[in-house]
Amino acid sequence: MTKKQKPPLTTVYRLLFEAWGPQYWWPGRTRLEIVVGAILTQNTAWTNVEKAIRRLRKARALNLRRLHAADLKTLADWIRPAGYFNVKARRLRAFTQVMFDRFGGDLRRLFALETPVLREVLLGVNGIGPETADSILLYAGSRPVFVVDAYTRRFMMRHGWLGAGATYDDIARIFMGRLSGDAALYNEYHALIVALGKDLCRPTPRCSECPLRPLLPGRGICRHEG
Repeated sequence: MTKKQKPPLTTVYRLLFEAWGPQYWWPGRTRLEIVVGAILTQNTAWTNVEKAIRRLRKARALNLRRLHAADLKTLADWIRPAGYFNVKARRLRAFTQVMFDRFGGDLRRLFALETPVLREVLLGVNGIGPETADSILLYAGSRPVFVVDAYTRRFMMRHGWLGAGATYDDIARIFMGRLSGDAALYNEYHALIVALGKDLCRPTPRCSECPLRPLLPGRGICRHEG
């Protein structure tokens, strides 16, 4: 990325917020529910995660001891609507195993860790990658880390603000290096990017309706990398 291509991130945020307003993320009642939702939302729509969360509530399983005590078959059945339920059951079990092995099943002890250490612990859980770890840090831990997802990469590339070889951490550093370290801002910004990606900046973009169209290079034509 050259100096002339630096993204006007405060303008992007203003335009998105003017278009959609506050998103009220993350839609979870407790820290544990947010953690579970972050794991379950991998490779599926949030509407499916909501169905799985409701099943967990009905089973009174949204507590660490119940989740950890359940056999994998039962756990997979509870979260079936989220898709890839056998894989995600193992990921939830990996998380609860770490919780009981290292933190006595107490989320307060986990979230008492300093942010870099907490992130490393989360990344050490089988099946938790950077996006899921940072979602947990931001939404369950109110830590000022920026969550990068496929929607973020897509709109940044289409505006010419990102090279094809940029890594997850490269993109996160762009946002965190140019915005104030405010968890509430990162929360709202990421949620607005999701709204953008779901509604307009799709694999086939609807640029004519996009609030970011004035920021497109050239004649307002985006780069259609999917």
